[in-house]
Amino acid sequence: MGCAWSSSSPSRSPSNREQRAQGYEEPAVLAAETSFTVNEVEALYELYKKLSFSIFKDGLIHKEEFRLALFRNSKGANLFADRVFDLFDLKRNGVIEFGEFVRSLSIFHPKAPESDKTAFAFKLYDLRGTGYIEKEELREMVVALLDESDLCLSDSAIEEIVDNTFSQADSDGDGRINPKEWEEFVNKNPASLRNMSLPYLQDITTTFPSFVMHSEVEDYSGISK
Repeated sequence: MGCAWSSSSPSRSPSNREQRAQGYEEPAVLAAETSFTVNEVEALYELYKKLSFSIFKDGLIHKEEFRLALFRNSKGANLFADRVFDLFDLKRNGVIEFGEFVRSLSIFHPKAPESDKTAFAFKLYDLRGTGYIEKEELREMVVALLDESDLCLSDSAIEEIVDNTFSQADSDGDGRINPKEWEEFVNKNPASLRNMSLPYLQDITTTFPSFVMHSEVEDYSGISK
């Protein structure tokens, strides 16, 4: 297990790094609730410790550490990184605990249910939390994904992506996309969920990569077709 300290060794005085991180939950419990095996959860704990001690060293993942893990840059706001962080932060307390990390990351497991990926993607674009995806929200996320990929499209090209997406997804023509419409759109355009699967999560026990989730702009533009 990733935890080097155990309550069965009272004579040992572990360092903060060896102690169980805040929000620690037993691997067997998390494995039962997610797409990960017990061994994979244990490997993720080692990754979690690495991330949570990268800047603040308090056993919790802060937004700056999350940005550093995703984009190698802890400074400067990034709508995509900040939005993903907010969705991982299930307790809404400004940090990501280990249990939150595993449960949220499980959505990106290749074996996770498509329904979970669809729901997470909807929340990603529903920036205001209204239960609908508005055109401005989709536009903002397109711009953020382009910026994260160091690519630049003209305003007219961005508007075309947004308009084409809404022409397909907004079936009732009310100017916004509800969860049912989004589900139907994703079923017709599976490429829109391509970024919702991280293949290396299946090999987390044998491959120990840096936690990087780079979105390809071609994936995003593909949903407009």
